[in-house]
Amino acid sequence: MTPLQLTHFTATSCLGRGLSATLGALEAAHSGLTPCHFETVELQTYIGEVADLDAVRLPPSLQHFDCRNNRLAQLGLTQDGFDVAVHSAIERLGAGRVGVFLGTSTSGILTTEIAYRHLDPLTGALTADFDYRGTHNSFSVADYVSHRFGLAGPAVTVCTACSSSAKVFAAAQRMLAAGQIDAAIVGGVDSLCLTTLYGFHSLQLSSPQPCRPFDRARDGLSIGEAAAFALLERAPATLNPEAILLLGAGESSDAYHMSSPHPEGAGARSAMQRALADAGLAPEHVDYINLHGTGTPSNDSAESRAVATLFGTVTPCSSTKGATGHALGAAGALEAVICALALQAELMPGGLNLRQRDPELAVNYLTGNQRAPLRRVLSNSFGFGGANCALLLGRAG
Repeated sequence: MTPLQLTHFTATSCLGRGLSATLGALEAAHSGLTPCHFETVELQTYIGEVADLDAVRLPPSLQHFDCRNNRLAQLGLTQDGFDVAVHSAIERLGAGRVGVFLGTSTSGILTTEIAYRHLDPLTGALTADFDYRGTHNSFSVADYVSHRFGLAGPAVTVCTACSSSAKVFAAAQRMLAAGQIDAAIVGGVDSLCLTTLYGFHSLQLSSPQPCRPFDRARDGLSIGEAAAFALLERAPATLNPEAILLLGAGESSDAYHMSSPHPEGAGARSAMQRALADAGLAPEHVDYINLHGTGTPSNDSAESRAVATLFGTVTPCSSTKGATGHALGAAGALEAVICALALQAELMPGGLNLRQRDPELAVNYLTGNQRAPLRRVLSNSFGFGGANCALLLGRAG
């Protein structure tokens, strides 16, 4: 593919609001995971919660979109001057030439969960003020962002579980290559709700402690929430050496099991191979890999096999989910932004919460931060059902 530039990007998660807070937490090896006291949930687990979302207000004309997920989107859009950058792109290119491609998994389902507590006792009807289209509908977040900026270009929500907001980069790249748009808002927004917290618990996939990817005694994930965005545009002929580029994207499907990855990581390996091929690069050209690394026994095992088969045991890698939790549909975009920060800061963040390395996972897993010149990094995102995506990012110079 022809490289595309991430002209602006931002992330908001339990690590804080915006790039400075995110990078500061990574450099300090700080985790944002805390014991779960969310809403009415009674579970022994840790979560990555974004603080004070209830205080966020949507524009008055867009109140029918009001829900936790869209408030999180609003909060994320206003960090690091991202909304200003989008308005500037619209002025340059036109409202019909900027697309919106966002990933989510549960959208505003918390609003529906709360609404069900107030059903009419006689008819079972939902309350009159419940707006499914503006809140729970999976398209809601892309619809909100499109309306917020007054856009007339394509607006798409991708829902492929935990790879959702990685796949949007590939979707936007295809639209740019086809000449349908000149810029794209790509990213992901996913927020805490009872369905995911109780759902992962029922699957015995959530940990009672902060998740510890690649640990010998790892016992599950910690669910988080996040909003992460990038403005994706064609790269100009002359680039600042510090510019961050999308070099390649690879997608695959295991079609192996509804919730378990292929045990040998076949789909994960295929996605990484396709990302490399898309960029015209070989495994030895990758300086660091941000692993999907959820902290579940099967995921880390399958991913380590895929990485070791393709990259051997030399390429440094780590999972940042011990810091952010697993942001589900927003994880791909959040970790793409983390990779962009890693390239800029020449920082390979070490995996947090690890007590004893699993000797069966034969990869070069970093247990502490390392500084090194980075040119190209790979970000892995793998979803339920084997919906896989790998993104290859790099510096221009």
